[in-house]
Amino acid sequence: MFLDPLRRRNPGLLAAAVQLHQTGELPPNTFVLDLDAITANAAAIADEAAKHRLTVYAMTKQLGRNPDACAAIVAGGITAAVAVDVDCARATTAAGMELGHVGHLVQIAGADADNVADMRPAHWTVFSEHKAAEAGAAAARRDRRQALLARIYAPGDEFYPGHEGGFDAADILRVADRLDALPGAEFAGITTFPALLFDAQSGTLRDTHNLRTLEQAAAVLAGRGRKIQINGPGTTSAVALAQLAAAGVTQVEPGHALTGTTPLHAVRSDLPEVPAVCYLTEVSHSYGGRAYCFGGGMYIDPVFPDYQLHAMVGTDPDGLRHVPATVPPPSAIDYYGQLHADGPIPAAGASVVFAFRVQAFVTRAQTAGVAGISTGNPRVAGIWSADGLHPGVRR
Repeated sequence: MFLDPLRRRNPGLLAAAVQLHQTGELPPNTFVLDLDAITANAAAIADEAAKHRLTVYAMTKQLGRNPDACAAIVAGGITAAVAVDVDCARATTAAGMELGHVGHLVQIAGADADNVADMRPAHWTVFSEHKAAEAGAAAARRDRRQALLARIYAPGDEFYPGHEGGFDAADILRVADRLDALPGAEFAGITTFPALLFDAQSGTLRDTHNLRTLEQAAAVLAGRGRKIQINGPGTTSAVALAQLAAAGVTQVEPGHALTGTTPLHAVRSDLPEVPAVCYLTEVSHSYGGRAYCFGGGMYIDPVFPDYQLHAMVGTDPDGLRHVPATVPPPSAIDYYGQLHADGPIPAAGASVVFAFRVQAFVTRAQTAGVAGISTGNPRVAGIWSADGLHPGVRR
């Protein structure tokens, strides 16, 4: 879905991935990150957010929390991260980012509360009073108070399967008072996910019922004199910020916008963020008239219905072939993908480049930041494991 946008809007990344693979500087099964483009994308988001007085926290899980990508994001003006889980918090803080938000989507286990409190998150989301008490107690042991965001829900809200949880929005005043009463804790605001979703029929972003729930709960709290933070993640990019600000949102959390891979980027070519990631692998062998390429990173975030996947294959950046491809279904291990090329079967060792909506942190791939693509002088800044915590293996 994102291969054509990559070819149109950032062909330099495609060429650099193949070039650096063929010279042995990039291994197969690697998510290649255009650091120059990530910095430019972050700057576009940060500039637009400033116009609407929005606080921006970067979601980096899809990038494998790559430290070089984190530095590129900071260089673009987004200095703090949102951590989807504890490992995300560890990786982004180790990479030098501030920890702006933790606990959403994944709650913090009790055994990890002290470790997370040591990172001094600006905001910590809780789904229950029990989790709020754990966060507050950990903060109290460090002689500080932790600002808590309450995840809320109301009838009609929509959640991805397995993402459900939180406080009943109808009880928000009681919730605020109860969290304020906990040692080491203070109620700071509310959150949900998703606040926006892509509408495939219209090709636009639509407000979810969840966003209406945030607005209504915020109005109730404002009526009691509470000034709060309203955290509204979901399909966030520069073009979405005015829409979120109009609904009263104060905190936004771009993720795929940093690599130009939100659903909106697949159908529009006029957005400020450009494609900044691809999946690089190589042909292993052939069988039955098909070339097989190494897998390991072929988890495709299912934001779109099934579609025909394609890849670019070859050894020369100027002579790549555009071929149909298939990858194993989510129920199978992605040891290999298959290329269905007309004409000669791609030879072993040929570079293969895919462009799909990535979630590097759930794979066994590596990530590699490449600097200098925008100036025609690409160089590998570093190779890292998919969790962003360990250096990767070079060839």
